Amino acid sequence: MVTEPTRWFLSLLRPRRAALIGALLLMAAEGATMGGFSYLIRPLFDTVFLGKDTAMVPLVALAVAGVFLLRALAGFGHRVILARQAEGLAADQQNALLTHLMTLDLPFFQSHPPGALIERIRGDAMAFRTLWPPILSALGRDVVALVSLLGVALWVDWRWTLLAVVGVPLLALPVSALQARARRTAIAARTAAGALSTRLDEIFHGLTTIRLTGSEAAEAERYRLATRDYLRAQLRSETASAGIPALIDMVAAAGFAGVMLYGGYQIMAGQKTVGEFMSFFMAMALVFEPLRRLGSISGGWAQARASLERMAGLLHERPTVLPPAEPRALPAPQGGYRLALEDVAFAYGDQPVLRGLSFVAEPGQVTALVGPSGAGKSTVFHLLTRLADPQAGRVTLNGLDLREMDPAALRRAFGVVAQDTALFDETIAANVRLGAGDRSDAALAAALERAQAGEFLARLPQGAETPAGPRGSALSGGQRQRIAIARAILRDAPVLLLDEATSALDSRSEELVAQALAEAGRGRTTLVIAHRLATVRQADKIVVMQAGRVAEQGTHASLLAQGGLYADLHRLQFKE
Repeated sequence: MVTEPTRWFLSLLRPRRAALIGALLLMAAEGATMGGFSYLIRPLFDTVFLGKDTAMVPLVALAVAGVFLLRALAGFGHRVILARQAEGLAADQQNALLTHLMTLDLPFFQSHPPGALIERIRGDAMAFRTLWPPILSALGRDVVALVSLLGVALWVDWRWTLLAVVGVPLLALPVSALQARARRTAIAARTAAGALSTRLDEIFHGLTTIRLTGSEAAEAERYRLATRDYLRAQLRSETASAGIPALIDMVAAAGFAGVMLYGGYQIMAGQKTVGEFMSFFMAMALVFEPLRRLGSISGGWAQARASLERMAGLLHERPTVLPPAEPRALPAPQGGYRLALEDVAFAYGDQPVLRGLSFVAEPGQVTALVGPSGAGKSTVFHLLTRLADPQAGRVTLNGLDLREMDPAALRRAFGVVAQDTALFDETIAANVRLGAGDRSDAALAAALERAQAGEFLARLPQGAETPAGPRGSALSGGQRQRIAIARAILRDAPVLLLDEATSALDSRSEELVAQALAEAGRGRTTLVIAHRLATVRQADKIVVMQAGRVAEQGTHASLLAQGGLYADLHRLQFKE
C-alpha cells in the first residue's frame, strides 16, 4: 500500500522520470554483467584451463574484458545521474517545506522551536537524500543481477540452486521485525537530532547571556547530554539495519555448505565438471552480494521512511488564517482607513488574551495602546494584520471584516515597525526594500534620510550597500530600529503600526525620528504600542488596556483627570 509520504516523494520524482529511467537502464546493464561474468567462468575452466584450447584464450579474455568495461561505464553513468537528481530532489523538498511553513500561523511556531524546524527541513531532507539513491540502485541493478545470476545457477544445476537458497524464505519474519524496529528508532534519532539543533540555536543566540552569567560549562553539559541521547537513538537504528544483511549471510553460509558437500561428491564421481561447479559457485557467491544489499536497503528504506514521514508531516499542518473563496477587494483609503475591533476575543490555546476588546482607530489620527505587560497589545497588531483571526467578534477596516479579504492583499496596507526589529543578512538597502522592491533609489535615499539613518550610513564603508550581518548584528540596536523605520516609510502604506518604534534610540535620535514618524503618519491611520507614556502624550486617542479589555480611553489630559489606571501608570513612571 502506497502511503501519503511515498506519494509525495513520487510526485517530486515525476518531473525527473526521463533521467531516472535512463539511470535504471544503466543499472540494469551493470547488473546483467554479473550474470555474464559468472557464465564465462565455465568455458574458462572447462575449455581453456582443462581442455587447453588455445584458440579460445583471446576470445574468453576479450569477453571478460568487455563485461568489465560495460560494467564500469554503466556504473559511472547511473551514479552521476543519480547524484544530480538526488541533490535536485533534496533542494525541491526543502523549498516545498519552507514555502509551506511560511504559510502557517503564529501558534505553530510557538510550539515548534526554530532548531527543530531547521532539522525537519535540512536534516531530514539530507538524511533522505543519502538513503534513496542506494535504494533505487539496488532495485535497478541488484534485482537484474539477482535474476541473471540465478539464471546461470539454474542453467548449471537446479538442485544445487534450490539447496543454496532453501533458507531464504525463513528470513521473512525476522527481516520484517528488524525493518519495523529500524523505522521506529530512526524516527527517535531524527527527533533527537532536532533537539540538538534547537540546543545549538539557543546557545548561539544567547551567547552573550551565557558568557555574562558564566554558564558555559552548564550549557556544554546540556549539549553533551542531548548528543548522548541522539547517539543512542542513532545507534539503535543502525544496529537494526545492520542485522538484516547479517541474517542473509547466515543463510548463505548454510546454503554454501550444503552445495559444497552435495556438489563435491558429484564432481568426484564424474557427474559434474569443475567448470560447471566454478560457474555455479561464482554465480551463487555473487547472488548473495546483491541479496545482502537488497536486505540492507530494506533497513535503509525504513530509515528513509522515518525522514520522509517527518517531512510530509509538516505538509499536513494547515494554517487557520486563509483567504476566503471569493476575497473582497481592499477598500479605497478615502482620507485614510478606519480600524475597529468589535467585542473581540482571542486565546492562545487555552490561555485567553483578549476578552471582549472594542475600540476604534480613526483615519488620519494617532491611536496609542498602553497598559501593563500581558494586556494583549501586541495581539491586537497580529489581528489587524491577520497573522491571527479572532475567535469571537470582528476586526474591520472601513467597515469590512478583515476575514473577507486576502491576508496578503490586506498586509500591503500596513507599514510595521516592531520593537524586535527583524533584519536579514543582506545589505542595508535590501533590508529597507523588503516588500517595496519596486521603489526607486531616490525614494530609498529619502526614506533613509527621513528615518535619521543618513548620519550613521555616512560613516559606513559602503553606505547603504553595507551588509547588515546575521540578524542585523553588524548594527547597533538604535541603527537597526532606524532601518526598520525607513522600511515602513519606503513602503508608504496607509496604516502605520508602531510597536515601541523609538525604544532603542537615544534622546536626540528619538526626537528626530518621532518628527519623521509624525510626518510619515500625516493623513494615515497610526496605531502605537507604548510602554513609555511620554512618547504618546500627543496621541489623538489613548486606549488603556488591562487583562484583554479596554479599561479607559481618551486623550492624555482627560485620562490624567479621570485618575484611573492611566493616571496610576503615569504616576509610577514620573514619580520623581
